Amino acid sequence: MPYQWTSPQALPRSRQLTLWPHRSLPRKGFAVVILATFTLITIPLYPLLGTVFLWGLLPFLMLVVAGLWWGLERSYRDGRVLEVLTLTPETAHLIRTNPKGDTQDWTCNTYWARSEMHMSGGPVPYYVTLTGNGRTVEIGAFLSEDERRQLYGELAEELKSIADPETPRP
Repeated sequence: MPYQWTSPQALPRSRQLTLWPHRSLPRKGFAVVILATFTLITIPLYPLLGTVFLWGLLPFLMLVVAGLWWGLERSYRDGRVLEVLTLTPETAHLIRTNPKGDTQDWTCNTYWARSEMHMSGGPVPYYVTLTGNGRTVEIGAFLSEDERRQLYGELAEELKSIADPETPRP
């Protein structure tokens, strides 16, 4: 799962949820893909060694490798999203760090915070939002459908248990 619940030691009876996009291609795999593409794309050039046709094809083949490199790097850059939700008995605080480094945050009283799942009508199916303090914010829109459904259940349970001091902590 590309999210994790933790219990910070500094804040008693609190929970912290950290969400990040799933990376299906790690950096080591990135290097392997670029190297394999370069190797395979040069195979048709071997019979052309020593001819003028080599120099006619080489720039276009290298452009393909450069385009693949740029596309994968862009995917990594766009995937630098991090959402951190901190739940305490008094406040619910969500901080979203966008790919460019700017942050957005939302705070409300935990008692009034509620999670909602929109089966349709959102930018993605099973869209999960948090509502409170007069605002509605999205959470985990980059997760898969199954992960958003699971997140919604866990989030609703955590909000209920944090707001109710009689509920025992796991």
